Amino acid sequence: MNLDPHIRPRVARGGTLVLGGGFAGAYVARGLGRAGATIVNPTNSMLYTPLLPEAAAGTIEPRHVLVPIRSMCPHADLLLGRVVELDHEHRRVIVESDAGRFGVTYADLVIAVGAVTRMPAARGLREHALSLKDVGDAIRLRNHVLRQIDLADAAPETAERRLTFVFAGAGFAGVETLAELQELAAGALRRHPRLADTEPRWVLVDRAPRILGQVPEKLARFAARTLSRRGVEILTETSLESVDAGGVQLSGGRRIETETVVWTAGVTPNPVLEQLGLPLDKHGRVRVDETLAVDGMPGVWALGDGAAVPNTATPGETDPATCQHALRQARRLARNLRGTPEPYRYRTRGQMATLGGRHGIATAGALRFRGLDGWVLARAYHLLQLPFASRRSRVLADWASAAVFRRDVVEVTT
Repeated sequence: MNLDPHIRPRVARGGTLVLGGGFAGAYVARGLGRAGATIVNPTNSMLYTPLLPEAAAGTIEPRHVLVPIRSMCPHADLLLGRVVELDHEHRRVIVESDAGRFGVTYADLVIAVGAVTRMPAARGLREHALSLKDVGDAIRLRNHVLRQIDLADAAPETAERRLTFVFAGAGFAGVETLAELQELAAGALRRHPRLADTEPRWVLVDRAPRILGQVPEKLARFAARTLSRRGVEILTETSLESVDAGGVQLSGGRRIETETVVWTAGVTPNPVLEQLGLPLDKHGRVRVDETLAVDGMPGVWALGDGAAVPNTATPGETDPATCQHALRQARRLARNLRGTPEPYRYRTRGQMATLGGRHGIATAGALRFRGLDGWVLARAYHLLQLPFASRRSRVLADWASAAVFRRDVVEVTT
């Protein structure tokens, strides 16, 4: 046991220590109610990631997709910092914070540190590609797109390259972000008469044989047709080989000159999980049983994007990394921590994506929706999932303003 005198001792409130204040961790702490918990998180807010594309495009004020953890979990303590060490024998973790180092003891430990953007070893990808994982990324991406339009106006001979936007990854994040930013760019270009004859180029690249592989094929085909009608080039069965300051190299020898490459091709479990010595599967996720207990570590639990959670409703499969599954896992784990642990069981309620232009796709049980119906259902679902009437009201006001007025095209200082 580390007896370093510079480490301040602390006891988890109510005996439960939650590592991570994202959707999974925050809802566990909230579900414990007055029993209390201590949350360790680098920031004081929880991010509702499905609305990040709209925050990037300016449809929603970026602050409105963030929920203060102290408001979300009024009976929990919040310790800003990052876990760096786990001493399971003595039930203590070491947390590094700007306020110093803390040794927090616990009776139950909940691992909910989530995932990070998966960046393969493609040359130049980390140096030159943009991503969309948090609000800072959303603001940077928005600023970058608007700046490329302004620079193309200043030097029209560079417009073709500057107004080419390549998105790698055709899952929900890639499709929705491209669709939202395409609308942002269209609104901004109306203010640039010098670029009236220049048509932006939007390219969506994915290694899979079709986009939105998680949704039924008919809905995916509808989404592809909708995007194609707006001029989006969809390159399936195509991988990104390398990125440099002037463009991107794709498989098959194809090169696209561009100043903008956006990487949205998936996530990978937080590397801190391996550092903590937790049992991991081949994908780097924490191995848990059907009650969300970590294999071979009594008193330790895991859930969310960083855990391989078996679902008794889908035998032989583990849950995908989505907010709706993290929420249901959190509710089950909060009940397990308060009483006799029971197996986790949840059937997906549906899947949905907005495609811009008031078009979308959605599934709800056996029902399928597309076009305006899909768009309305997707927005309604996300609105209902946001905690607090105040947050929902702010997002509703943002949507109403965006429907009435032209998009705001100012850059936001980060």
